Amino acid sequence: MLQDKTGQRVPEVIFRTRQDGEWKDVDSKDIFNGRNVVVFSLPGAFTPTCSSSHLPGYNQLASIFKANGVDEIVCLSVNDTFVMNEWAKDQECDNVTLIPDGNGDFTEGMGMLVDKADLGFGKRSWRYSMYVKDGVIDKMFIEPEEPGDPFKVSDAETMLGYINPQAKPKHVSLFSKVGCPFCAKAKSLLQDKGWEYEEIVIGRDASTASLKAMTGKTSAPQVFVDGQLVGGSEELEAYLKSA
Repeated sequence: MLQDKTGQRVPEVIFRTRQDGEWKDVDSKDIFNGRNVVVFSLPGAFTPTCSSSHLPGYNQLASIFKANGVDEIVCLSVNDTFVMNEWAKDQECDNVTLIPDGNGDFTEGMGMLVDKADLGFGKRSWRYSMYVKDGVIDKMFIEPEEPGDPFKVSDAETMLGYINPQAKPKHVSLFSKVGCPFCAKAKSLLQDKGWEYEEIVIGRDASTASLKAMTGKTSAPQVFVDGQLVGGSEELEAYLKSA
């Protein structure tokens, strides 16, 4: 049975990484000591759930985590540094630090090293997340021990809800037009607020007719927050001031 190690110190190991074409040893003490760090560990780079949901979720909410006292977000996997570096490029996850636990030393020390020989993976990490304060585990979210690859509790929103229940991320969609200065203003307002958004470009991703059907308007931008229409850039500016 996998053990919740809340209240214990994280293992002290050396991670072998490859940076700028050179080998660099990274001491786990330099990652954790004196810092607040969110860690999520997963079975493998480039695998479906890890690439489609787990890593992107933390990358997208990184600014909210940092606004709530998190110094760094670390993704850890029992993969070599070359695989992890290529996965980082593929995912464009600039807000998350990918750490290779190639020999599984850290994962074994956490008691999370499991046998996935049935998939041809050998020894890999069980999926989990944890919040570490100055090297001590403040909270762990361990996926249930059931067949397959469960992904129920180690996601970014669950961790954020633990750190600050009031910091629920907003789901923002922005309809824009190419070359529209008001659209540029709306995007700048959202970026200054630290809110991630989905951009839907009229004429490429949707038609003007679709925009009118949803909003009753044909002008851009039109912004939705959590499914509710806010409106154009001026309405968005007023909304953000009161948010």
